[in-house]
Amino acid sequence: MPDMLVKLYNLPDSQELLLKLRSQGIQIKRAMTADKHRVVDFVASHFSANWRNECEAAFAHLPVHCFVAVKDKQIIGFACHDVLVKNFFGPTGVLEGHRGSGIGKALLLACMHAMHENGYAYAVIGWAEEAIPFYQRTLGATIIEDSFPGAYRDMIAFD
Repeated sequence: MPDMLVKLYNLPDSQELLLKLRSQGIQIKRAMTADKHRVVDFVASHFSANWRNECEAAFAHLPVHCFVAVKDKQIIGFACHDVLVKNFFGPTGVLEGHRGSGIGKALLLACMHAMHENGYAYAVIGWAEEAIPFYQRTLGATIIEDSFPGAYRDMIAFD
């Protein structure tokens, strides 16, 4: 479960992808504090308690460190950054029925661009697991050898 490193100064543009998603009625936007209960409940219902906790931490920042994918006023995906530790991307997830349509990529790029705008030159993708090929292909991310448990080593337990 290695972490991965991303160069934020050489990110792909996401405008074409965002236009494609918008034509399908899908909007990628930064979550607002007024939506906290909706976003946190979505993550808790569809993903995990740990991710719920991390997502909730995203709302402790202004602007909020969470982006959401919305279709017909329903959340269908999310991505957070700077919630476990500074400069880390994640957690992120898209509902199973919407995977493969570019939503995850758009959420990832929204977070990466936000992190770059916040002054970071590099970002760490934590606990990449089975998404390693996706991050390599999308961002040119590289595996950080011997990086697990890394930032997670002080957790009381892994669920």
